[in-house]
Amino acid sequence: MKKFLLWTLAFLITVSAAIYQRQTGPTYPKKLDIMINEQLCKLRLVRSLALDERAEVKLNIADTTVVAKIFFKRYRSDEEYQSADFKYRVYPIHSFVMNKIFKMTEDKGYFAEVPQQPAAGKIQYYFEITDSKGVQTYFQDAPVVIRFKGGVPAHILIPHILLMFTAMLFSTLAGLMSVIKHPLYKKYTLWTLILLTAGGMILGPLVQYYAFGDLWTGIPFGWDLTDNKTLIALIFWILAVIMNRKKERPFYTALAAVVLLLVYSIPHSLFGSQLDYSTGQVTQGIIMNFF
Repeated sequence: MKKFLLWTLAFLITVSAAIYQRQTGPTYPKKLDIMINEQLCKLRLVRSLALDERAEVKLNIADTTVVAKIFFKRYRSDEEYQSADFKYRVYPIHSFVMNKIFKMTEDKGYFAEVPQQPAAGKIQYYFEITDSKGVQTYFQDAPVVIRFKGGVPAHILIPHILLMFTAMLFSTLAGLMSVIKHPLYKKYTLWTLILLTAGGMILGPLVQYYAFGDLWTGIPFGWDLTDNKTLIALIFWILAVIMNRKKERPFYTALAAVVLLLVYSIPHSLFGSQLDYSTGQVTQGIIMNFF
């Protein structure tokens, strides 16, 4: 029963951290609830686009009587904003999972095209909607930012996600076991290191390469936060395995688990790759850009 409770607690902590990371990440859709002609519309505004996706911003609005317009320009540039009209469109969904499991065959709403950028390029945008009550403008003072990236093959991306989630799960389990000195904590300490190495240090760089053209942009080559936080976590788990190799030292496993939990909770892609339009170079970890 004790082992079951530890697994359950570890799973709940891991899922909570994953949800927090997803909701706070700068490239995940920005949520906005608005009233259109007395109807509540829940918008999910795109903030990340792959180069093999349609370069469009969608407003999930079913009312075809409204008029909407988007204003956009390259991120942090001195350019004037360009504008385009949103148009109501219906796109067929060709996906077995979406069709059969989620029963979704169409993607419909208001769509507006934006100019596709090179990998790590960004577009900032705001929009206005006109309904029976007049014109409302959204995000003019704090535009939404889309980052473009190369497409990552599913056979690399999916194992990366699964291995990182499992590493976090085993890390949390090992940490909890170390606190109560459960005899299996050393086993899961080793497994965490193996999974973290495979998911974060082997598949992680491959994801980075397909998305932005570089295998590694952390220390000593750059300051990409995702790469560096993975490296920091790995160092602590290497230390935990070494310190527990010949003698039981649960403190190091507990410390490594706390570090990985903190690392895992940092929003994904924060201070990530960004194309400098003035130089044509891709930079990472420019913290001041966040402010």
